[in-house]
Amino acid sequence: MPPKPKTDAERQQLRTLIIDAARELFVTKGVEAVTMREIAKRIDYSATSIYLHFSDKEAVLRAICETDFLALATSLKDIFQIENPVERLLVLGRGYAEFALSHPNHYRLMFMAQHTPRHPKDLALQQNNPEQDAYYQLKMVVNDVFLAGAFRPELTDADLIAQTIWAATHGVCSLEINMAQDTWVNWVDISARLQLMQTVLMRGLLKEPN
Repeated sequence: MPPKPKTDAERQQLRTLIIDAARELFVTKGVEAVTMREIAKRIDYSATSIYLHFSDKEAVLRAICETDFLALATSLKDIFQIENPVERLLVLGRGYAEFALSHPNHYRLMFMAQHTPRHPKDLALQQNNPEQDAYYQLKMVVNDVFLAGAFRPELTDADLIAQTIWAATHGVCSLEINMAQDTWVNWVDISARLQLMQTVLMRGLLKEPN
């Protein structure tokens, strides 16, 4: 068993090891099937060491989700440097997909596994903080497209538009993550599917999609 961490940096390193090991186990075996002892065994630590950082398995799961949702929001921050709001919306969608496809285990646990509903006040992340909340980032960009007068006039609900864009992008990403190796379907290249999905969305949402 590795030595007990003594410095803040070592304790943070152990916390990261726990989170990474638990994420992989939760994805491969299911959250309910994994024990704290099993997480500890994966990183060659005692279960007691795990409990010094997390009170129970739910606390580990919450820490994983907070870490990964923050990573997603951080990965999308640069889109706000793009001047054209429609282009910003397209780049945000591509950035979301890139995060999902580059971190499939993160994405599975974030958006493809069942979670216990939690009130935002119980989480470390701040709701509606553009530094931490990827959904709020999406809504901000949607609102910018509204201000530019680019959406069709009958479309007036920002949440409806944001959630429709999110659902479409999630659908393409989740199929790629879970079924890309399934030979029953002759899968077209993921970049082509993402591009067509965005084209179809923009043709339905914008006054002048071209």
